[in-house]
Formats: sequence, C-alpha cells, structure tokens
Amino acid sequence: MRIRLDRTMCDGFGVCAKHAASYFSLDDWGYATLVGTGDVPEEDRPAVTRALLDCPVHAIVELTDQTSAPQPDTDTDTDTHETEWGIVR
Repeated sequence: MRIRLDRTMCDGFGVCAKHAASYFSLDDWGYATLVGTGDVPEEDRPAVTRALLDCPVHAIVELTDQTSAPQPDTDTDTDTHETEWGIVR
C-alpha cells in the first residue's frame, strides 16, 4: 500500500495521527504531515486504512498502480464526439 497526504486539504482534525501516529505527525496548529515516503507495509495497513477512511476531508488517498489506471481517450475527432454528445451545428 502507498498513500499520499494532500496538505492543502487538511483541516487539522488530527484523526489520522490518532489512528496511525507513526505515519502522520501534527504541527503546532494540528495540521498533518506525512512521515516517511508513504509506503505502508502489510502489518501497518489496517491502522493506515482506518486513518484514510476516517479523514473527514479526504486529504489522504491510496495510490494505485499506474498500469491499472484508465488510458486517456486518444480519439480527437471533434465531429464524432459532438455527434455522440448531441451537439448540432
């Protein structure tokens, strides 16, 4: 498991540090910082998953393998897309 923390979304609730203190530290105002690289070994996965799920602003996300990500649409034929979307000129 690999996680990322978006500090711009963090509202300082501190729930993440409560569940997984070895992965999240709080600054003087209560905002979280990710400790380490975001790589989570199997034995720590339940605590980090709980922190991810309990974050009220969803500032913690699990990163997935890039190969499983959907590939972008490479068809750039505007007329075809406009027809599919119901746009009439």
